[in-house]
Amino acid sequence: MVFLIECRKEVVWVIEICWQDVDILVCVKPARVLSTDEPGGLPELLRFQLGEPVGDIRTVHRLDRVVSGLMVLARNPAAASDLSRQIREGSFQKKYYAVVHGVPAKTNDTLEDLLGRDKARKMTYVAAEPGKGIQPASLSYRVLASNSDLSKVEIQLHTGRTHQIRVQFASRGYPLVGERKYSTLDDPCEIALFSQSIGFHHPRSHEWMEFRHDPPEGFPWNLF
Repeated sequence: MVFLIECRKEVVWVIEICWQDVDILVCVKPARVLSTDEPGGLPELLRFQLGEPVGDIRTVHRLDRVVSGLMVLARNPAAASDLSRQIREGSFQKKYYAVVHGVPAKTNDTLEDLLGRDKARKMTYVAAEPGKGIQPASLSYRVLASNSDLSKVEIQLHTGRTHQIRVQFASRGYPLVGERKYSTLDDPCEIALFSQSIGFHHPRSHEWMEFRHDPPEGFPWNLF
């Protein structure tokens, strides 16, 4: 289902809803929309387009503002609690597609780093050793296609650190296409990072649910 919503007469957002019931709502977050429940954030936009201005729509996981793709939101406190538990316990699955500059040396690999957060600059960095506020970060990737300049990769997150994918690839010389914060390259597009699939147990029925979605059309996705 696709709904058209005009918010504050300035920007028109199209939120694609893949699934909804009394407990959850699965949708595709557009780039430049906040995941969190604040003015202009995804929950508020969904309330408007569903005609539920005070509806209970809760964020249980996040995508960076510039990143688009699949998200699940809770429709009540019990669903939010159960989904949050799944995220903490590691049973909630997330996979991403990304297009990076260059061709990674290995077609399949696991990247592990120690990441810190510079709150003043709102940036994440790779730390040389453990310390206060330093957290381990891990992801696996496989190269799906590449040419001499760019590669499309599938990414499985094992941890959920802020800007993790963006930093781990940029620190190895493979910044994401469209990256503005961790790259000096000037690409004519939004960041090429898309939440391609999510999987979790339904908070009420406990049945396994998995959703997949193709990335946006246009550059650089159309090169592959």
